[in-house]
Amino acid sequence: MTATISRSPTFEDRLSSSSPGSSSLRLSLAPVGVAPALLDGAWWPRSRDLAAELPTLTAVLDPLWGRITRVTVNPTHWPVVPRKVPVAGHVVNVGWFLPEQDQHELLLLSYHVGRWNLLVIPPRTDPVSAAWLMAAASDPLGTSTASRLMEEAARLWTMAETDRAVEAAWDSEGGHAPRDPSARPRLPAVMAEGGDGPAAPAAVLNRPMGM
Repeated sequence: MTATISRSPTFEDRLSSSSPGSSSLRLSLAPVGVAPALLDGAWWPRSRDLAAELPTLTAVLDPLWGRITRVTVNPTHWPVVPRKVPVAGHVVNVGWFLPEQDQHELLLLSYHVGRWNLLVIPPRTDPVSAAWLMAAASDPLGTSTASRLMEEAARLWTMAETDRAVEAAWDSEGGHAPRDPSARPRLPAVMAEGGDGPAAPAAVLNRPMGM
């Protein structure tokens, strides 16, 4: 499996590298050497199976950040949290915190090197929405927690749905031609974990950290 790491790609680059048919690791990281932000990037796993997903993630991050020795999650969205996960050449210890850790965040620790926080994008998220979240989470000037970004994405999804409903009513009642699409903001549509609606907002503690 190849790995695609985005540090400052365009929106189109993110969308291309994050498409469901891609076999690459879907990961976006903040630029190196900038002031610490609340998040160091975003990870879009293909499943909620930590044992299956972590080896590929750590194989890419180890050379960049130093050997990842421990990972913690909030178990809200992870059906199984294994205590240890074998990765290339070593074992990663896995722990969980509830409610201290943001439910949409993955915390990674490298012994004697540092700690990093990644937004975890739900596996079934729409590709356009995932691209938006990747861009926001890897913004070196970002000040939002993982859950705050999910809340914002859900808000934009609601705005987009309302806009589409108003336009449909306008066209059906007055027989007018559709309004210029460029006049409307291009907003993402974030789906919940089950893929049936907007992501449920949540706001829990997130500790700042940096690279």
